[in-house]
Amino acid sequence: MTSAAPVLAQPDAGSVRNSVIIGTVIDTSTKKPLPDVVVTATAPSLQGDQTVVTDAQGNYRIPQLPAGMYTLRFEKEAFKVYTRTDLQLLASRTIRLNVEMLPEPFSRSVEIMGSPPTIDVGGTNHGVNVDQEFIRRIAVARPVGKGGATRNFESLAELPPGARSDAYGVSINGTSAPEGGYVIDGLSASTRAGDGDPYSTNDRARAPSWALPYMHIVVPDGTPQTTYRAPTPSAVPTPQPAPERTVAPQGQRFFDMYFKGYGVNPTVDTEEERFSTFSVDTDTASYSLTRAYLERGALPDEQAVRVEEFVNTFDYGYANASDAPFSVNVEGFPSPARKGYQVVHIGVKARDVSRAERKPGHLVFVIDVSGSMNMENRLGLVKRSLRLLVDALDERDWVSIVVYGSEARQVLAPTNATEKADILAAIDSVQSEGSTNAQAGMELGYALAASHMVKGGINRVILCSDGVANNGITQADGIWERVKERAAAGITLSTVGFGMGNYNDELMERLAQVGEGNYAYVDKLEEARRIFVQNLTGTLQVVAKDVKLQVEFDRKTVSRYRLIGYENRLLTKQQFNDDRVDAGEVGAGHAVTALYEVKLRDPSQTNFGTLRIRYKAPEGGSSRLIEKAMPVTLLRPAYEKAASPTRLSYVAAAFAEKLRGSYWARPLTYDALVSLWQELGTPLKTRQDVVELGELIQLAKKLDRREDRFESISPVRTMDADRVPTLK
Repeated sequence: MTSAAPVLAQPDAGSVRNSVIIGTVIDTSTKKPLPDVVVTATAPSLQGDQTVVTDAQGNYRIPQLPAGMYTLRFEKEAFKVYTRTDLQLLASRTIRLNVEMLPEPFSRSVEIMGSPPTIDVGGTNHGVNVDQEFIRRIAVARPVGKGGATRNFESLAELPPGARSDAYGVSINGTSAPEGGYVIDGLSASTRAGDGDPYSTNDRARAPSWALPYMHIVVPDGTPQTTYRAPTPSAVPTPQPAPERTVAPQGQRFFDMYFKGYGVNPTVDTEEERFSTFSVDTDTASYSLTRAYLERGALPDEQAVRVEEFVNTFDYGYANASDAPFSVNVEGFPSPARKGYQVVHIGVKARDVSRAERKPGHLVFVIDVSGSMNMENRLGLVKRSLRLLVDALDERDWVSIVVYGSEARQVLAPTNATEKADILAAIDSVQSEGSTNAQAGMELGYALAASHMVKGGINRVILCSDGVANNGITQADGIWERVKERAAAGITLSTVGFGMGNYNDELMERLAQVGEGNYAYVDKLEEARRIFVQNLTGTLQVVAKDVKLQVEFDRKTVSRYRLIGYENRLLTKQQFNDDRVDAGEVGAGHAVTALYEVKLRDPSQTNFGTLRIRYKAPEGGSSRLIEKAMPVTLLRPAYEKAASPTRLSYVAAAFAEKLRGSYWARPLTYDALVSLWQELGTPLKTRQDVVELGELIQLAKKLDRREDRFESISPVRTMDADRVPTLK
């Protein structure tokens, strides 16, 4: 055990990460900005890849880069891949790289290698390094409000398209309609309400604008609705009623989303039970689902919010243990929301496995092509996600594809990953058809996996669906035993969810849990890249199975405790030592983080508890035990004294608690939560995923108009910090 909380991995000594690459990507044929372009930066001086996605105006920004020689890769469906090499970035500099992408008329992927670039700054054709002297002499931005002109390059370079723009749509001064308008569901608010492009290969682009959702709103009574544009008089055919999956029926939950709630863990008296035991969970679907809700202008269903999946979305920089399969990281601080309690952060990280050491695998993709999947953010996103994954595989791996609508059929027999053209052609051929026979699809997928087992490797069925099964198996219970049998035989199951509307979160989560795989939800291409490319080894290769955690609190030191989250993973004290009881799997390099609220009885004691980890090797067998004492000295005197990663885990957990309406989060306002986020400090607060967390908190603050259901019987100002009142 470390004596302090983990800190974020720091760059090599002497490497200053304060340079920035920015730019705009446009379509070379239309000269219009391209949103959702995946931009990946690589360099010898950069640890791993740095990936961002262009916004609705085609702008991108890659911050906190060390100096070095960079390669930038630009990817977007239906466009040729574009790569720029030998891009020199000096320390403490900001450079702009604008790119024009060529539409790809065919399905075959072609990569274009660019020559060493000249750097465009404000429309000039000459290469330039931007330093403080350049800013002082050249970049004078006109004031927007009171005061004089300011000299700041990024204030000039990052303005949205507007009235005075260069050839790439980068505004010099101000904005003008329609460039500054909103983009909703992929459509500009200023788009003409006429027919779509009949020559486009994209279903969404071909559709007339009146047939696509325009804006999701919440009416005064709290009911979410979807609005559509009015068709022009010449619009043909007559618009049909909005599809059920995008309009919430009166009195039903938003978008017909199906979730199962497990309540909120109680506060436990150590005199009654001093052991807290649960199975690990490394899923992250709940967080990305919540992001999809908030970005569509609606609060998530309270039952959709699982605290542990919010917390485990983030990287806390845990180090590898040098002599053990897991590293253990513990730190605590006084709770900002619950008077008299300490927040205890417990982080457990599995050993890393390098990409070269990853086991070979056979991945069988079982793709739902039923009518409910026939949307760009469903089947279209599935296909784009799989294309990303194919690029990350190598000669060790095999790929098969099964689709199911009314019935199942094989699209691609087991094919080596080096045959990328054949695999990509098979992906491109997938089209929507029929109803949803999930049973037939999974049975065929398992049969393919069994017929081409990779001995000693990874044999994984990956279900890509919205979880709706209206033909064949219609209840999760009906397939659990078969999935469990296949997992015991070495064929595991992961589920990847797509879509907002007619989506079954409960089915997807439980299938992955029983199938000994992971459950993820993909709401955008960037999330697919995180799962299938950046975390590929951890997603696929299990390094420990049936992993259970148990905390034994010392009664002399601790009087009460509450586990925050993991409500559907709880185990009894006896089940911890019972190897017959299934638990969660942990992939290579994956971490599990749990937070407790703890009330101290006597802080002068040496330890406040003992942490135990029980796990099995990937191939099974008898379990092994790791045991660590947790000294009181790990509890810091204040929130700001804890390490930044520890504070981040609390902000993520508290955000989830607020969204799910937890009684214990009532004293913590959104303003207070924003303040806690702001106190994370740099460089953590500027990390892309942490910036996004802050933005989602602000969105929730604007949308949350729920009444406090406890206020009438237990006002916040007088609430009991130890007990929840009973509603009568």
